[in-house]
Formats: sequence, structure tokens, C-alpha cells
Amino acid sequence: MLAKPFGKPIHVFVGLGFPRQINTVVDAYQFALEWGGNSPEQRAAVRACKAALAGEVEADTARGVFIEFARRKDILIEDEFVTPATLGTRPNHV
Repeated sequence: MLAKPFGKPIHVFVGLGFPRQINTVVDAYQFALEWGGNSPEQRAAVRACKAALAGEVEADTARGVFIEFARRKDILIEDEFVTPATLGTRPNHV
């Protein structure tokens, strides 16, 4: 199975707010499978990653679906927060 790297990594929060970098379709697929629950967004992310791994869609298509899953679960670290100084901290939501 090929790793199929994303054009740009995705950063998500895991556990108690620790950041994790998702670099490939395989990373995203494993993360979505391991996520607790069975939401439509999670199922869509798993399906999109499977399709990318099978060569049916581009890796960045799966990336977009995974980003929407992460955003809806409030674990996505938006690009403006991804800097070396802030990667280790979760921003305060006002």
C-alpha cells in the first residue's frame, strides 16, 4: 500500500490537546478508523481515504474530506495556528 502523501500536512489535536501531524492518506485513514464514534463525517473520511488508496480519487480530495471531519469534531488545528512556537499549545477559544 502506497503512503500517498498530502500536498500539505494536516494538524489535529489528540488526547488532552496534544498536536499530531497527519502527512499521508494512510495516516488519515488510521486516525479516522481509530476515532471513537460513527458519525457521517468520520465515515466519509474513511471512505475518501479508502478511495484514494485504491487510486479512485486524488490524495488531496481525501485530505479535504478528512479536514472537514476534523473541523466538525473540533480537533483541527487551523493553518494560522500552526507555527513552531504554538504547535505544542492549544489556542484558547473565546
